[in-house]
Amino acid sequence: MLDTILKSQNSKSYKGHSSNSFNMLPGDPKGSPDESYSHKKIETLVFIDSNFLSKVSGHFGKGKYLIYDLITFSENLAKKQKLICKKIYYYTAPPFQSSIPSKEEERRKDGYDRFVDKLRKRGALVREGRCQRLKADGKFEYKQKGVDILIAMDLMSVPLKFKEIKKIILIASDSDFVPVINNLEEQEIKTILYTYYEKKRNTNFSRSNHLIKSVNKYVLLTKQDFEEAKK
Repeated sequence: MLDTILKSQNSKSYKGHSSNSFNMLPGDPKGSPDESYSHKKIETLVFIDSNFLSKVSGHFGKGKYLIYDLITFSENLAKKQKLICKKIYYYTAPPFQSSIPSKEEERRKDGYDRFVDKLRKRGALVREGRCQRLKADGKFEYKQKGVDILIAMDLMSVPLKFKEIKKIILIASDSDFVPVINNLEEQEIKTILYTYYEKKRNTNFSRSNHLIKSVNKYVLLTKQDFEEAKK
């Protein structure tokens, strides 16, 4: 699945409520000092769950993926936290291909290949899982497989590969990352989460309180985040 990729209102910083609150506002749920206002230039790594980001893009585009530049998008989010983007990790999966691909499948794969090639040439690390096709109620559904484990593996490797990195940015919504985030915090690496949720019922974006409570700071993505990174 290919997003037509690829900016956030200035991330308004809120003081988080108690971590036991279920009405938390974006900010620091742990109430720790906000070091992002330091004048010292600090490097960070940006980890992106493409499936989640595509979902948010389609939501803000009212069913159509917003057109934006992923590299600029990531760098802008880092700047808003007074950080410098050192490396971007992008997690995705190639479009499903039948044993004998249809013309539409070939078209999607060609577009995907050109997209990830451009990202790699600009220095992003693209990590690929696989796309699984399932049939339910007579309709095909497509799901990415193996992506979350790739994200977890790379997050775990940060203390070994990037000893100078003390803050990372994660763009995701999956509570499965909580154990890894807790492990990083034990090693004095803070996680800034960029995510999106809606409080109203019957929405595709539910809030993961478990994930939010685990990070050092969280910020809700906005349509402006994408618009500021227009090509």
